[in-house]
Amino acid sequence: MGRARLARLHGVATSYAPSPGKSVQTADDTVVAVLAALGVDASTPHAVRTALAAYEDGAGRALLPRTVVARPDRPPDLTGLPEGTVLRVETEGGGTADLGAPDPAALTRLPLGIHVLEAQTPGGRTARAPLIVAPDRVPAPPGRSHGFLVQLYSLLSRRSWGMGDLGDLADLAAWSGRALGTGFVQLNPLHAAVPGPPTDPSPYRPSSRRFPDPVHLRIEHIPEYADLAGTARLRADELAARAHTLRSEVLEGGALIDRDAVWALKREALELLWAVPLSPGRRAAYCDFLAEQGQALEDHATWCAIAERHGPDWRGWPDGLRDPRSPGTARLRHRLLDRIDFHCRLAWLTDQQLAAAQRAARDAGMAIGLVHDLAVGVHPSGADTWAQQDAFAAGMSIGAPPDAFNARGQDWGLPPWRPDALAAAGYAPYRELLRGLLRHAGALRIDHVMGLFRLWWVPEGRPPTEGAYVRYDGEAMLSVLALEAQRAGAAVIGEDLGTVEPGVRDALDARGVLGTSVLWFERDYGGGERDAAPRAEAADAADGPGAARAPEAVPDGSGRGPAGEDVAAREAAPGPGAAARILAPGEWRSGCLATVTTHDLPTTAARLTGADVALRERLGLLAGPPERERSRATYELAEWMGELVRRGLLPEGQGDEEAAVKAVHRFLLRTPARMVGVWLPDAVGDRRPQNLPGTWDEYPNWRLPIAGPDGRPHTLEELAASPRLHALMRELSDGYR
Repeated sequence: MGRARLARLHGVATSYAPSPGKSVQTADDTVVAVLAALGVDASTPHAVRTALAAYEDGAGRALLPRTVVARPDRPPDLTGLPEGTVLRVETEGGGTADLGAPDPAALTRLPLGIHVLEAQTPGGRTARAPLIVAPDRVPAPPGRSHGFLVQLYSLLSRRSWGMGDLGDLADLAAWSGRALGTGFVQLNPLHAAVPGPPTDPSPYRPSSRRFPDPVHLRIEHIPEYADLAGTARLRADELAARAHTLRSEVLEGGALIDRDAVWALKREALELLWAVPLSPGRRAAYCDFLAEQGQALEDHATWCAIAERHGPDWRGWPDGLRDPRSPGTARLRHRLLDRIDFHCRLAWLTDQQLAAAQRAARDAGMAIGLVHDLAVGVHPSGADTWAQQDAFAAGMSIGAPPDAFNARGQDWGLPPWRPDALAAAGYAPYRELLRGLLRHAGALRIDHVMGLFRLWWVPEGRPPTEGAYVRYDGEAMLSVLALEAQRAGAAVIGEDLGTVEPGVRDALDARGVLGTSVLWFERDYGGGERDAAPRAEAADAADGPGAARAPEAVPDGSGRGPAGEDVAAREAAPGPGAAARILAPGEWRSGCLATVTTHDLPTTAARLTGADVALRERLGLLAGPPERERSRATYELAEWMGELVRRGLLPEGQGDEEAAVKAVHRFLLRTPARMVGVWLPDAVGDRRPQNLPGTWDEYPNWRLPIAGPDGRPHTLEELAASPRLHALMRELSDGYR
């Protein structure tokens, strides 16, 4: 009982529900391991008693919570303060406010921001805590809009160096906003990757979520490029020629996108540009950026510089370098000042081009513009975990528990944030992360948004079945999100596919966070309440981060990959005659981004032609007989086509692939969804998924260019001229008139 109470006090669940009406107890040794990662010893009865006593003497007697949260309609609970306590607030702007006797409502009337609350009792006890005063809701999208969903690396133009870049993004936004009336472009995470070779191509296992990856830079758009002269100019021209060859191999030679090859060329070009003196105005802008980003950028650049010498896994660095604040790191930082400046410069250049892409989107009339993507976690050996070690739980990985469709559970190989450390820091790591991502965004998508409330922690060396849920302060996490989103004037979209605990979608909706609704999953699975059933799992979506399984993260190499399609769920889905009823358009929620498919799911053309089942059969990913799977897919497709015909959305008749793609998007337009997203490969009939969860080397995840039905890559220029794309997008433009 004592250990269970200790776990509850620290937000560690001692049981979980894999399906409605079923409860599974968490193993004692798992609870002990998770508590240890939170700095709590629960290994023996004596240790438990000591830890409980320490809690009562510490957090149990504290005058104030680690962080106090207030918003207009929700004052904080300060009922535990002794009579006669007086409060004082130091505001974010540098002012002070003496509130006198505790009046929680007075805190809600303070300016929005991050303040400091001080309490003093008549007996002389004092306490200080961060005070977050947040709005009730995040900004709403400005009206209804439609736009593209795209993986940037897959969008090659005739100017890119072997993979899509920020110049291509700006061009896509400018063209689609002006010519097609789109309101947004949603991207994959552009976070900095752990350097290779080989570099993990997944955008969902980054080294850092705080800074973008300079591999996305358009080299020719850097102003200093025009100032290259002499041998530097000749070398830059040679690199551009090699980039042309690399691009041609992808677009015309059937080669895969090679991130490492692209980076090798860009890095050498960037070294040449770094040697070009900045103009006075550019130097001043760079200095302003350095001052604004402060310690976070210095840490990131330092990690990059040390990684050049000692490799990208800081856990294997010499002892003195594993601590970013150690004397050894300080000495090496001094010796590596030039390399640190180089990496700081790359962060600045990337930030500038992101800003240019957002300006291009807004100048083209987009109401939202760029929608950036926040991955659910970071790589355990990367820059963020090195620089913020106190914020991450050592020896833990996040994932998902076993459920009715995946008996093995999931391990995503990503260390979790410690909820206690976040609260003690006033949620500064989270705030800074959001602020960086929202700098040049009209909206933010949050991968696995349920992680704002709880995450499944898996102790290192154990299977994902032996994990435990750890609770986060959802009120605080949402309040920080609302505050930073309002400051940026940005909407927020939560990826809430999969099993969602009761009440979470309601809480997100109450704060204005849009959900994600995928056409194939919007069915009535019984119970009516969205939180009541794992509707997405039952229709072959997943609930983890959008990445293919890394072999080290998933020992058995099977089942569902992070944020990928759940293979086991697909096999367990209802067969013909048992499928749940398709929701009518009017039954959809309005607070969502509605799409037909995602980067982890088959393209629409693949579903319509059966190419998705054929691919899985070829790779041995079907758990049942191929005939059964083809029969199920045929039945579900016929059911959908019948639905579209009944609603008058397929006047062209069945059997026409392009007409069917239009029809499913016509269906989306009939829903009240605030945002409708078109998967860009769908617009040209691409048959190949960008990511096939459950695979690693078997399929080229995250390395495919956008292609037509025949597999021939399409450049951005060809996309802009595609009759098929224009015909589809006219349906959406006309639907908003």
